[in-house]
Amino acid sequence: MPLPDPLTTDGADFWFRLGTAVLCGGAVGLERQLRGKAAGIRTSILICLGTAIFVALGDSFPAARTDPSRVLGQVITGIGFLGAGVILARQGRILGVTSAAVIWMLAALGSLIGLGRLRTAMVLTLATLGVLLGVEALETAWERLRRGSAERDLDQIELE
Repeated sequence: MPLPDPLTTDGADFWFRLGTAVLCGGAVGLERQLRGKAAGIRTSILICLGTAIFVALGDSFPAARTDPSRVLGQVITGIGFLGAGVILARQGRILGVTSAAVIWMLAALGSLIGLGRLRTAMVLTLATLGVLLGVEALETAWERLRRGSAERDLDQIELE
C-alpha cells in the first residue's frame, strides 16, 4: 500500500503537517515577537511552512528520478542567506545572531515536518523555546550575582 501524498489536500496527512508547521513556527515566532525581534510570528510560520512544503515536495518525487536530499541541501543553503540578512553590525556590536540561529532552527523544524516527523518537530520546538527562555533566565540570574558581588567589593573599600 503506497504512502499518502503529503501534498494532496484531500488527506489528513497534509492538514496535520500544515497545522504542525503553523503551531511550531507560531510558538517560536511568538517568543521572538514578544521580544521585538526581526523574525516574528508571521516570518517564523512562513519559514517553517515553506521549508516543510519544499522538503515534502522533494520527498514526493520517485527516488529513481530524483535525489530528495538535494532539495534539503538547497533549502539549507537558502535559509543561510535569509539568516545572514538579519545579522547587523552597529557601533562595534554584532546584532541578530540569535535571530539567524532561530531562522536556521525553524528551517530544521520545517524539514522534519516535511519529512513527516511531526512529533520530533514538536519536541524540538519545545527544546528551542527552552533554550530561548531558559538561557535568558540564567543570564539574568548570573548578572544579578555579578552585580551583587561588585557591590560587596565596593562596600569593603574604605573611603577617607
